[in-house]
Amino acid sequence: MGKAKKGPKFAAVKKILSSKTIKKYKEEVLNPKKKDQDKEKLPRNVPQVSSALFFKYNTALGPPYRVIVDTNFINFSIQNKLDLEKGMMDCLYAKCTPCITDCVMAELEKLGQKYRVALRIAKDPRFDRLPCTHKGTYADDCIVDRVTQHKCYIVATCDRDLKRRIRKIPGVPIMYITRHRYSIERLPEATIGGAPRI
Repeated sequence: MGKAKKGPKFAAVKKILSSKTIKKYKEEVLNPKKKDQDKEKLPRNVPQVSSALFFKYNTALGPPYRVIVDTNFINFSIQNKLDLEKGMMDCLYAKCTPCITDCVMAELEKLGQKYRVALRIAKDPRFDRLPCTHKGTYADDCIVDRVTQHKCYIVATCDRDLKRRIRKIPGVPIMYITRHRYSIERLPEATIGGAPRI
């Protein structure tokens, strides 16, 4: 069998190139300046890298260390009969200043009578109080935001989710409790000095 012939197309008009369409084509396609202008309009989403970081090593950290303490870290310290400041000094072999944000204080106050000892420890005058300007009292978000902005802190926590979030931020060491003593993660000088690695 042979191929069927296609009939003629009726009312098919060829596109006529007018001077207007040629001019428009030159403006849109052939003008290199317009491409650069389009690029300039696009927002640049390049994250600002902290000047304190040398790759993932934080040069801003040094004694006396400022340690942001989380709610559960205080509670676990009480359970393990550990003195916060003395335990930190045993871990890092340097002077440490525990810092408590307003959100952590609010969390401890909300926990009520059961955690009154932790609240009393948190109100110790040796601890630095860090004021919070944001709304809400969710301590994890507050700590993550503060550490992202200022990479001069060590975060002391036993909370898995918070640890996971902080591990994504380069140059922020994590202090936690293991085998009834404090240990530090991601601070090379401390492990060389003799801090427990596990």
